[in-house]
Parts: sequence; C-alpha cells; structure tokens
Amino acid sequence: MMREIHRETIAPGAPWSRIIAEGQTLRIIDSNGQQAVDFLCYNARDFSERYHAPNTIKKAGHILLTVGDVLYSDRARPLFTITADTFGGHDTIGGCCSAPSNGMLYGIHNPGCRENFLAALEPYGLGWRDIVPNVNWFMTVPVGTAGDAAIALGSSRAGDHVDIRAGMDVLAVISNCPQVLNPCNNFNPTAIEVAVFE
Repeated sequence: MMREIHRETIAPGAPWSRIIAEGQTLRIIDSNGQQAVDFLCYNARDFSERYHAPNTIKKAGHILLTVGDVLYSDRARPLFTITADTFGGHDTIGGCCSAPSNGMLYGIHNPGCRENFLAALEPYGLGWRDIVPNVNWFMTVPVGTAGDAAIALGSSRAGDHVDIRAGMDVLAVISNCPQVLNPCNNFNPTAIEVAVFE
C-alpha cells in the first residue's frame, strides 16, 4: 500500500518542481481532461544527468509511453518507471512549446512550456541549456507511415492519471501546458493535480 505524503493543484499554464526521493511515486492527474502536461526530470544529486528521449524510445521500442516503460537518463539509467496509467500512449517526440516556436508556427509569441521550465529550473541553477526534449503526458502525436506527424486533439478524460516511481532521487519538473494555439489542450488549459506517495 502506498501512503500519500503530498498533494497540490497546479494552476492552468503554471510551472512546478519537486525532488522525488528514490522509491517514491509521483502521480500526475489530469483533473478536467484534455490537458497536456510537459515533463522533465534530472538526477537530483547531479543535474548534468537528465532525461534522454532517444534512450527511452530505443529501450521501449515505441514512441508512446505507458505502463512498464522507463524514462532513461542520458547515462542510460532509470529515472522513473511508469507503474500505472489510465491514459496510455504519452508523447515523447513533440517537445515543448515556447514563445519562439509559437511565433514560428502560429505568428504569435505567446509564452509556452519552455518559459515555464526556465522559471521552475532557475532555483536549482539550471537554465536554457539544461532543457532537453521532454515527455508530454496526456498528449498524442500520431505518426503516419510516411513519417508525417501532427499534434492530436487532447483525448484524456477527467481524472486520468499516470504514476511514475523514482529509480533514484529525481528532480521532477512540470509545465502545465499553457498552449492555446494548437489542440493539445482542446484550446482551453485547465488545472491538474500532483500527489507523492511512499
């Protein structure tokens, strides 16, 4: 049985970070549904070791993550393991939105997840160069047989959640995505919850 030791709400479009100790489980809850959640993680004892999408995808053998898949570091060590998932098929290739990318894609320089990541990482002495391609919980990027890809309309349901268990002490960083220019949030960012269990 897991014992809950922390719970909080993350406002629409807001950043969040917390150290998750080895063996603890972080639950990310899509409270209202159709909300993309951008996610980064780092070895809390050595921030130079961080999430690595290629290692994660190569070991999983697929680009959409679910139960049993592991978020690997750039040193090929487990940062988190997905232990429960009511959504299934979380994105590994779409990366994070940002003011520059919103300008490039949509002609509007709205702040995005990169700016949230920068705010969440600043207290740890981390910055622009420390942001790598991230996981997008509750977001799908279908890839066609010819390699074409596009961000799909958010399809998670209210209350969908994913549980990830830390394989070491990990700095977990969230941007509760503020995107309103593509369909990942159904053009309506909403609050999420996070809970920590041991």
